Amino acid sequence: MTQDLFRTDAYLTECSATVSAITPQGIVLDRTVFYPLGGGQAGDTGSLVLADGSQIAILDSRKGKAQDGSFNHDICHLPAAEVLADLLAPAPVGVRLAVGDSVTARIDWVRRHRLMRFHTTTHLLCHLVPQLVNGCSITPDYARLDFNMTDALDKEMLSAGIARLVAAAHPVTVGAITDAELDANPALVKSMSVQPPRGSGKIRTIRIGNDDLIDFQPCGGTHVANTLEIGPVIVTKIEKKSASTRRVVLGFAP
Repeated sequence: MTQDLFRTDAYLTECSATVSAITPQGIVLDRTVFYPLGGGQAGDTGSLVLADGSQIAILDSRKGKAQDGSFNHDICHLPAAEVLADLLAPAPVGVRLAVGDSVTARIDWVRRHRLMRFHTTTHLLCHLVPQLVNGCSITPDYARLDFNMTDALDKEMLSAGIARLVAAAHPVTVGAITDAELDANPALVKSMSVQPPRGSGKIRTIRIGNDDLIDFQPCGGTHVANTLEIGPVIVTKIEKKSASTRRVVLGFAP
């Protein structure tokens, strides 16, 4: 089981860790700052720095899967395919890495921060467009939300609304609710297709705003600490994806 340090502090850029497994799914550590692909947010990239100073570039991060295809509690750090194949070989010829080795896990912070800014902006969009979401993608270069709705949306009005909420410097707070609290208020879940994970007794939440509540919903992604940190993000496109779906695409302003 990988301890996911990014859940409590999205600003950690590196940590010391121990290799707990090397599998065809990737390199598993006992703890990490790497966010794995999930909830629409892209997985982190970066590097593992070995004790001798050599590095293994990590091109993606994914949740580990059990034999039945279900997700387990491992986070797999994916190097290039040829590097992973060499690490799994009986006699590796490249960088040497073994279970029990100590490494420093270091994310690409510039890329991660872009993801954090976009992800927080999607929560602002949920405030401006109070409709259920049936699709989401958050990348370092753009983000999109698909809303279950038939009404038209105005690109300029949404961009102005985002700018207003960003400038208001609303705090962004990580919290938690119980399964029972979510059952009592199911409207907190804005997604039609993805439900927050249950079973641990606590469900992670993101709250934007204090008394002036902007958004509050279960979310496992990484976010900035204040909306002001988002900076200039605008709506670049609005598409009619189907009779009941409107797609809003976000980008960084020039």
